[in-house]
Amino acid sequence: MDYVTVRELREKSGEIWQRVEGGEEFVVTRNGKPIALLVHTEPSAVEDKLRALRLQAFRRVWDALARQAQASGAADMTEEEIQAEIDAARRERQLAARGA
Repeated sequence: MDYVTVRELREKSGEIWQRVEGGEEFVVTRNGKPIALLVHTEPSAVEDKLRALRLQAFRRVWDALARQAQASGAADMTEEEIQAEIDAARRERQLAARGA
């Protein structure tokens, strides 16, 4: 997988698009930071590829939340304890909104 800057993509778009159509993949960067991926896809596979990317992103977030819950002990809370925390947070927010 190659890296290409936004400027390079603008200046060499024809060449880069041909390479993408040939199966090459690119990470597009702006100011040295990745902002997009260029990958070849068939028109019939667009929705499946997007779904797979979204699922992968969801799993990454879910795993991070699970690790955080485990580290904080929240993973061991009962439903009643969770509801009590939610209720307490709501009460605090209502009091803050009233200026108390």
